Amino acid sequence: MLSISPTAKHYIKEKLATQEKKYAFLSIKGGGCAGFEYTWDFTNSEDDGVLIEDVLVVDKIAELHILGSEVDYVQEFSGSQLVIKNPNASMSCGCGESFSV
Repeated sequence: MLSISPTAKHYIKEKLATQEKKYAFLSIKGGGCAGFEYTWDFTNSEDDGVLIEDVLVVDKIAELHILGSEVDYVQEFSGSQLVIKNPNASMSCGCGESFSV
């Protein structure tokens, strides 16, 4: 389905502790410069999606578009962020915020 790198899992757990929530929530919406945009939030419920590695709930609709993807945490000189390496994306924007399939 979707994998989470150890560094991403650690980062998500740190964020969950500060938000006092059980899970991070990943979904997609139409928009961005390439068609779909990843959206992140926090939740206490796993009812709206599929639970991955006890830290991330993936929206049921998003599941089809990100099948086989990996969530990674990348630290660079300009900043740090969660990055989704999506093998289904036929195109993505330069900043990695949006994609098309």
